[in-house]
Amino acid sequence: MRVLLIEDHSRLAESITKGLARFGFGVDSCPTAAQGTHAIKQMAYDAILLDLGLPDRDGLEVLHELRQHRLATPVLVLTARDGVEDRVTGLDAGADDYLVKPFAMSELAARLRALLRRPGQALAAVLTVGNLCLDVGARQITVNGAGLHLSAREFEALEILMRREGQVVARATLEDALYGLNRNVSPNSVEALISRLRRRLAPCNAGCAIHTLYGIGYLLKEQNA
Repeated sequence: MRVLLIEDHSRLAESITKGLARFGFGVDSCPTAAQGTHAIKQMAYDAILLDLGLPDRDGLEVLHELRQHRLATPVLVLTARDGVEDRVTGLDAGADDYLVKPFAMSELAARLRALLRRPGQALAAVLTVGNLCLDVGARQITVNGAGLHLSAREFEALEILMRREGQVVARATLEDALYGLNRNVSPNSVEALISRLRRRLAPCNAGCAIHTLYGIGYLLKEQNA
């Protein structure tokens, strides 16, 4: 899942980016409101982490503006403002959740997963296709109950394909979700990743297959379904 972080404190932003990566989240980080709102226009994010004390605008103004434009993406506010009135104001402005700094990275990841499990969102806790099971929270994959080890990027790709089982996932959609705003990737990065993922699944007799629709994208489907 790809998350946008709008946070001007560079060390904290780096810490959050690295910390959430351990829980399977890809993070694009922007230090200003202007850069953050520009990123939102460029890409569809699964969630937004928003600091309120931004250098160019107050985060609450940004949040209010996003909701006025009917952006439904879950927004989790990160702030040092810990008063009850501050939390109420943030929630009333359109925040879906509110986390006071400092916080544990495990709690931030858990709150993101909870937000994305809400009705209308796409993040189920456990995904199953045939004999293949992916547990998002535990970061575990099993085939017929036996563990399967994947790299972080392979895990992310498989999760995306499993969430859209039976549907074609465009190559560009995978590229956006896996690499975000970082375009320092080779043209065949997605193809190479899918190839590695197929090689991981084949030896353990996973009851599903990843099909390539040339010029369009990829489709994960249960075999004999």
